[in-house]
Amino acid sequence: MSEERSFEENIKKLEEIVRRLERGDISLEEGLDAFEEGVSLVKACQRQLDRAAERIKVLTQDGLLKDLPPDPREG
Repeated sequence: MSEERSFEENIKKLEEIVRRLERGDISLEEGLDAFEEGVSLVKACQRQLDRAAERIKVLTQDGLLKDLPPDPREG
């Protein structure tokens, strides 16, 4: 379910869960459910980041970025 959302949507939902847990005004069972959903969201985000990193790796290995001018901030 969380994998269908964008990375940004997953992060927003995760932030909402953290706020709920930090408030502490939910029952133990609700807290456990929220925590479980949060863990699922973290895993989904990590998979999304891994896929993005792989795409970047493929693009840079194919030499698509070799012709870019150097970043002046890198000194």
